[in-house]
Amino acid sequence: MAFSDYRTALVTGASSGIGAAVVERLCREGLEVHALARSAPALQVLADRTGCVAHAMDVTDLAGLTALAGATAFDIVVNNAGVDRPGSLLQADAEGIDLLVDVNLRAVLQLCRLTLPGMMARNRGHIVNISSIAGTYHFGGNTTYHATKAAIHMLSRQLRIDACGKQVRVTEICPGRVETEIFGHVHGDSAATRERFVEGFALPQASDIADAIAFALAAPQAVNVGMIEIMPTLQVPGGLTTLRADHDHGHV
Repeated sequence: MAFSDYRTALVTGASSGIGAAVVERLCREGLEVHALARSAPALQVLADRTGCVAHAMDVTDLAGLTALAGATAFDIVVNNAGVDRPGSLLQADAEGIDLLVDVNLRAVLQLCRLTLPGMMARNRGHIVNISSIAGTYHFGGNTTYHATKAAIHMLSRQLRIDACGKQVRVTEICPGRVETEIFGHVHGDSAATRERFVEGFALPQASDIADAIAFALAAPQAVNVGMIEIMPTLQVPGGLTTLRADHDHGHV
C-alpha cells in the first residue's frame, strides 16, 4: 500500500517527541492527520506548523475517543501516548499502577476496539502501536511499565489474528532510548536528567522513529511489517545477574 491508499490518520500523544514527529511526517505525505494530546497550546503550535487537526483530550477520555472515532473514519491509528513511573513493584503505589494501565494499555485497547471494525469494513487500515524494548526485555526497575508494554506487544500480535482475511495491517514499534522529552517528564526537567539520559549519548531522534513508521505504512500491500526494534547502536538490552545463596534479600 502506498500512502495514497490512506486518507486519514490519528496520532495520540502528539504534542511532543515521537508523536509530534509522526504527525509532521504523515502531514508531509498529504494525509488528514488528527493529533490528540492533553496540551492544547502545544497542539495549536503543531497545528499551525503542520496543518493537522488538533484534539486537546486525555487519551483516557473514553467518551471523547468514542465520539472522535464515530466522527472520522481513520485509516491509520498510531497509539503513541504513554507514561511511566520509575521503580520496581516494591516502590509502586496504587495510583501509579492505575495511571500506567489506564494510559499505556486500556486506552490502546479501547482505541483499537473503536477503529479496527471500520478498517475491516473498508478493507483498508493500519494500526501502529508504540511499545518499547521494555516489553520484550527485562532490566532493573519500571516493573509496571514493562508489564504494560509487554501487553502491547501481545496485543499487536493478537490484532493480526483479529484482522485476518482483511487488508488491515498491524505494526509494533519498539524503541530503546530515543532523544525526546520523556526523560524530563519522568525524572524532572533538569540538567541532571539530561546529563544522565541524553548528553554524551548518540541517540536516535524522534524523526528516526517517524521514518520507521512511514516505512511500515508505505510497504507493498502484500507486506505487513510486524515489529521494528529501534535502539542506539551503543545500547544493548538484557543481561544476567546471579546472586549467592546467602545474599541478604531483606534489603531493597
